[in-house]
Amino acid sequence: MNKTKNSKLSYIDTGKGNKTLLFIHGFCGSHEYWSDIIAELKDEYRVVAVDLRGHGSSEEIGKSFSIEDMAADIASFLEELKIGQVYMFGHSLGGYVTLAFAERFPGKLSGFSLIHSTAFPDDEAGKEGRLKSVEKIEMDGIPAFIDGLVPKLFAHSDDPNIEHTKEIGYKTSESGAIGSLHAMRNRTDRNHVLKDTKLPVLLVAGEQDKVIPAEKTFSVKGSHINEVILEGSGHMGMLEAPNRLIEEIIRYVEKN
Repeated sequence: MNKTKNSKLSYIDTGKGNKTLLFIHGFCGSHEYWSDIIAELKDEYRVVAVDLRGHGSSEEIGKSFSIEDMAADIASFLEELKIGQVYMFGHSLGGYVTLAFAERFPGKLSGFSLIHSTAFPDDEAGKEGRLKSVEKIEMDGIPAFIDGLVPKLFAHSDDPNIEHTKEIGYKTSESGAIGSLHAMRNRTDRNHVLKDTKLPVLLVAGEQDKVIPAEKTFSVKGSHINEVILEGSGHMGMLEAPNRLIEEIIRYVEKN
């Protein structure tokens, strides 16, 4: 693991190639979510994966921040490493960050992808759920919260990846989790970003995703948008259906 001096984000940077792929994990995740994906892509591409603020090995930066702040973190990170244009792949929370980044820094992108994510904001029930999650963390701590959260992310309760995903989640700081919950709760509708972008977009949904169903991912149609359904997958396609996801990533990058 490496850590930047100024943007304070931990990251891995591996592989070679003319195209750079940047992966951003979801809530209470880390770069480790992408391990299988990175292993298969690094021989053909430069592959970078970051830990968002307060997640993985990245530093905490307070409890009060926005999705836009997290996107700015990524912009600073890319500038610090002198990385030019990237294909950005955002999972769940990482997708919200990706959309905010595409809105503010489109010139830094060759294309972008939402994986098990959505351009819609939280509805009222979702906003209430965020506050209940904050209360759960403040009352019981991160480990108990993660134990309740992670099984819901998978299509099958006996998925062998569940325990490892919990271990990843336990590394999330309390302030990182709480700050992210408020940031997700307060995020704006960004369907206009999907509609108006001139960049090629890849939208990936899990057939059995109980967190963000496909209809919320496939919110905008257009010739610049490619839709992919991962059959049998819940919210964690990079772990539940890695081979199919790798195929679709390569197809998307090579086409664009």
